Order: sequence, then C-alpha cells, then structure tokens
Amino acid sequence: MEIFRTENIVKRFSNHVALNKISVSVPQGSIYGLLGPNGAGKTTLLRIINQITAPDEGEIFFNGHRFSNDDIFHIGYLPEERGLYKKMKVGEQALYLVQLKGLQKKEALRRLKLWFEKFEISSWWNRKVEELSKGMQQKLQFVITILHKPELLIFDEPFSGFDPINADMLKNEILALKKEGATIIFSTHDMGSVEELCDHITLIDNGYKLLEGEITSIRKQYRSNIYQVGFSGDPDKIKQALNGRYELIDIRTEEGSQIARIQTLKPSTDNELLATIIQAAQVESFKEELPGMHDIFIRVVGDAKKLNNQQ
Repeated sequence: MEIFRTENIVKRFSNHVALNKISVSVPQGSIYGLLGPNGAGKTTLLRIINQITAPDEGEIFFNGHRFSNDDIFHIGYLPEERGLYKKMKVGEQALYLVQLKGLQKKEALRRLKLWFEKFEISSWWNRKVEELSKGMQQKLQFVITILHKPELLIFDEPFSGFDPINADMLKNEILALKKEGATIIFSTHDMGSVEELCDHITLIDNGYKLLEGEITSIRKQYRSNIYQVGFSGDPDKIKQALNGRYELIDIRTEEGSQIARIQTLKPSTDNELLATIIQAAQVESFKEELPGMHDIFIRVVGDAKKLNNQQ
C-alpha cells in the first residue's frame, strides 16, 4: 500500500527544466531513498512535496487523495539548509516550532524534554542557538521535525554535519521511527547509508528519473556474475579446473581462509560453478558478489551522461 505518490511532476526555472515528468510511489512504512548528483532536482522535488514551491505540471497524492493544505500537518521535513533562528533560545524555539505543527504546549513540552534527555542536550535549553555546534543544531532540528509524530518524514541530507558516532545514532533513530510505523523519504549522497536503511530508491539526474525500484532487485539487476568462493586446497588446481565458462579474477587470504573471486563468462547455474570447483578444492563458503549502490550510482549516471553527449 502506498502512502505517497507523484505523477509526472514538471518544474521549470526560467529556461531550465529542474524536474521532467517525475513519478514516484512511496510504500507505506518504508524508507525511500531519493538519490542523484548535486543539481539533479532532488531538493526541488522535496520542496514541492512540502508545498514550499508548486509544480508547473503533475499531481501529488497522499493517503489515496490529492494532496491538500491540511496534509502538511502529517509531514515532518528536515531541509538540508537548516532554518533555525540563531538569536532565540533553544528550548523557546523548539517549543514554538512544534506548536506550529499542532501540538498543545503541555504535550509539546513533555515530548521535548524526553528527546532533549535522550540526545543529551538538556543543558542547552536556555542557551542561544548560535552557541550550538553544527551537529548540536542538527540534533535539535531532527527532534523538532519528528516530535509531532508525522506519518511521512522527509530528510534532506540528514547526516550532514554529523561525526560517525552521531550519524550511527541518527540511523538507529530512523530505523526506530520506521518500526513505529513512520514512512521516510530521505535524500543523501552517502551510498553506504542507502544500503543500510533504504527499502526502495529513485535515482534522478538532470531532472530525469534514471532508475527506481527495490534495493535488492536493483543490485541483482546490475549483477556482474562474480562469486566469492572460500576454499582450502591448492590454488593452482582451482585455476586448472576453470574452463572457458569461468574466469579467476583473484585469490586472497582473509582471516586464514583462501577466497577466490570467480566470474562466469557464459550462462551457468550456481550448482554448475560449485561442481566445477569441488573437483579441485574443498569449498568452505560460497556467495554471489552483488554490486554496491555506489558502483550502480556511478554506472547509471555515467551512462546517462554518455548518452546525452552522443545526442
């Protein structure tokens, strides 16, 4: 079941088309990654979803109906460019902003204090925002974004400004929010985070959608037919056993075990490859090496640029 959908969204700025017929469908309860190089159109799409700007063409649907002004209260948005008032006190500002999302003051205060304790920022309640580090401001705005428990959360580069420890903390909070029933869209350049968190992705570049789908399916779609085989025995016998259907890429030692990386050159089943290797060595482990999202990102964007240059 989908919670959110765009249909053929077009956005133009002067003579530049920022988004060209972009359609996405976000399943309820999922973490959906919006990927693309700088200037691809990701932030423009997120701003349209949040009604900060309007599309020139296309429609947006939320929970099965056309998006309305009231739906914005069911969305939490953490923009890449943070929007805190530097001279205001931390607690005062947080309380003001979450009340704008419909929370009563007493309940807002209760929730804020719980999150401030959790994120270890209680001592900053009466300090000015400008006194906080970038990471502390990021924590504050994350709390403000999620406090009214919206159905749909949108994070634009949420890990920007965080050290690895705090980035991991935020990833765990995002996973916890999903477990509680929230649907999350986030834009990031961190492909490692995409693999850790996302169920589905859409990749856009120069305003066009290049790729979309479920993460595991996409990785299988771009598989290179390379397998990692752990074995014990003589590496030379492995080389001799492989015929024109397979190529030995390399053999490495990992924690005392030998790992051969083998690529199939002609159609072959896993069992056929295993049968070939078993003739030469004792197999200890066997798995397909699927490409990571970083490699897929580089490949798809690179192919699109080559195609554009040829036209």
